[in-house]
Parts: sequence; C-alpha cells; structure tokens
Amino acid sequence: MDVQQPEEIRLSMPASPELLRVARLTAAGLANRVGFDVDEIDDIKIAVDELCFAVVGSTPRAGTLSLRFLLEPGQLVIEGSGPGSGDGRDRETSELSTLILDAVVDEHELTHSAEEVRFRLRKRRAGG
Repeated sequence: MDVQQPEEIRLSMPASPELLRVARLTAAGLANRVGFDVDEIDDIKIAVDELCFAVVGSTPRAGTLSLRFLLEPGQLVIEGSGPGSGDGRDRETSELSTLILDAVVDEHELTHSAEEVRFRLRKRRAGG
C-alpha cells in the first residue's frame, strides 16, 4: 500500500547498539508502506544502521536514540538524534560509511554538538 498523504512516525529507545535492529526493522516496515522494492528497503536498512551506529557507537550510552520517520508519496525521510559525548568529540562517519551512504540514499547528513548527535537521510523511490 503506497502512502498517499504524508505521515509521521516517532520511535524512541535507549541509545544502545543492541537495539539498533529495532530501528532497522521499523525503517524496513515503513519503507514497504511507502512502496519501496526489496532492494531499496535493503538500502534504507543499511543507511539507518550506518547513521544510528554513528550516534550510538559500539557501547551503550546514557540517554535516548530518537527517530522520526516522515512517509511521503514516493519517498522516506528519517531523522535521528541521540546523546553527544559531552566534549563534542563524537563518532564521525568513516570514509567507507560515507561512500556506502552516498550509494544507498539520495541525501544524508550527520551533525555533532557536545550535547547531541543528529542525522537526516532521504530516500526516493526509483521512478517515483
């Protein structure tokens, strides 16, 4: 079923790498609702994993990972935020992660402050 009107879904969970699967599965289900094909859904799952890992890292952090999914006709926008390290020295996406993100989504960005790490990605359906 394709989305005809914009919809917004929010997800909040502890900032723990063990829970990133929940973010991936949620993104996959919502991408299916927008009408993405299997390969495009895999691309979205990869992008969500890369960017959520950039926020959370490999060890749990105090605080919450918050995701906002915007379902629009023919596209999906995902925004996320989580706790910063307190000193502004948070994870940067590696060169490899940037290349992966460039290949799988239409737009992506990651920003850091001492208090918060934020990301945003956009994926448009092929031909849509």
